[in-house]
Amino acid sequence: MNFEYFIAKRLIKGKEHKSSISTPIIKIAIFAIAIGMVMMLITVATGVGLQRKIREKVAAFNGHVLISSFDNNSSVESLIPISSNQNFYPEFSEVEGIVHMQGVATKMGLIRTTSDFDGVVVKGVGKDYSWDSFKEYLVEGKIPDFTGELNEEILLSSHIANRLGFSIGDKVITYFLKKNTVSNSKTFIRAFEIVGIYNSGFLEFDETFLFADIRHVIKMNKWKPDEVGNFEVFIDDFDQIDKKGQEIYENIPSTLDSQTISLKYATIFEWLKLFDLNIIGIIGIIILVAGINMITALLVLILERTPMIGILKALGTSDWSIRKVFLYNAAYLILIGLFWGNLIGIGLLLIQEQYGVVGLNPETYYVSTAPVYIDIGYIVLLNLGTMLLCLLMLLIPSYIIAKISPTKSIRFQ
Repeated sequence: MNFEYFIAKRLIKGKEHKSSISTPIIKIAIFAIAIGMVMMLITVATGVGLQRKIREKVAAFNGHVLISSFDNNSSVESLIPISSNQNFYPEFSEVEGIVHMQGVATKMGLIRTTSDFDGVVVKGVGKDYSWDSFKEYLVEGKIPDFTGELNEEILLSSHIANRLGFSIGDKVITYFLKKNTVSNSKTFIRAFEIVGIYNSGFLEFDETFLFADIRHVIKMNKWKPDEVGNFEVFIDDFDQIDKKGQEIYENIPSTLDSQTISLKYATIFEWLKLFDLNIIGIIGIIILVAGINMITALLVLILERTPMIGILKALGTSDWSIRKVFLYNAAYLILIGLFWGNLIGIGLLLIQEQYGVVGLNPETYYVSTAPVYIDIGYIVLLNLGTMLLCLLMLLIPSYIIAKISPTKSIRFQ
């Protein structure tokens, strides 16, 4: 049997320990560890959750990498068409990690009602468009069906619908400017029918996009049936977006350009990177506070057990062996704190994930409720990291045992 572990176990289970002077201090230390773990779990889960949710929303509207003509000059509207007869479409086999590609086209328009109007960007999508990301944003109606004949079905955001007073089944009269025409009529007029209303919570997109059949855009722009405005590319690992973006650029014709969403929306993604620094800073402060509390508790335990330390030294026990006794004791207290911290922290995160109790301002955070990301990997790392760092911090105060004299400590009161 491990001698140090045996002594530590007897100290932990001893009845006098429960009524000793160190009891309240030990409880405070355990409470600090538990609260610290709760705060760390919430910090990481909400920070990473917000990062992932915003990435998903930006990708839902743009893909991860956009392939377009150089002549578009980063215009919101598709100006120069691209033939869909490309070697990389629909399967981009030259680059690994690409899960989907879709051709889209955008055109600026104006929705007009009897009392109001609003500018929109009509995003034309076809039968290859992936609606998987939008299913969770659908709040009313259904996803439009563009797999058959050309139709007038559209998907409108709740922001635009509420602003202009639209609901499912209403007709939306939309005006588009004609270009390069000698006709007396300077606008196209399209009457769309709302079949679905979505709310992504990303106001920048919700107040802009209306989804319609891409064939309307092709027809108004007088493009060929096999032409699109640009291609949206989805990859399987966002952490590889810069690398995959470069590989995509190297494997497309020289007349085409590619841009990752992390570059197109650089301000948003730079803001998201700040979350990593905040998370690291908060975790560091919490572990430091918890460690100081444990140092205090350990010193009290050592002072309380000074006579025992003197007896063990008189019996020939080494300083390191005695230090291990108290480190085992401290590890036990840390484990109790971690247990309650995990229990409470994960419980709170599951409640937030299920019911969305804590809300956020979508104009600031792009989401209406605080998203959480629960992963066993970071939970294990937080627990192991907290345990290891706290024990390392406790090594320093445990050196006080080496300075305790056996003869004086046995008589210590």
